[in-house]
Amino acid sequence: MRPTRAALLVAATALTPALLLTTPAFATGPTVTSVSTTVMATSETPVDEMSEDDLRIAILRILADQDSGKAVVREANKALDNGSPEALRAFLKTGYRLAQAEDDRVAISRILADPTISDALRAAAGNAIDGTPEELRYFIEVGQYEVDG
Repeated sequence: MRPTRAALLVAATALTPALLLTTPAFATGPTVTSVSTTVMATSETPVDEMSEDDLRIAILRILADQDSGKAVVREANKALDNGSPEALRAFLKTGYRLAQAEDDRVAISRILADPTISDALRAAAGNAIDGTPEELRYFIEVGQYEVDG
């Protein structure tokens, strides 16, 4: 890891709790529908208007999240390695969403591979796996728990 990236990661990790706990979006609940909403909720600046440093910090926050899957980490690191503001913006606008969808498909595949799941959950997971990124995310976060009870 480059020293610059390590320093940014340490700074982002140290500042994230303070920034997240003081934003009004935190008080409204954890429901987030898109990456640009997530970035705006923590920085109050749309992705297109963020400085290069703000873009890096936003990506480092994503990397610091322990729930980030392999595809998200891979694509975030590609954007940081490229380093251009265009690559950073592209990741935050679409790359993150698509990488998260890849990770969600893997998670749903693992659910389907479990021989002990109910027929109802197997059917729901089978229907969800071919869905949009938003449908995949919904199934992982909510839908799988609504099936069968």
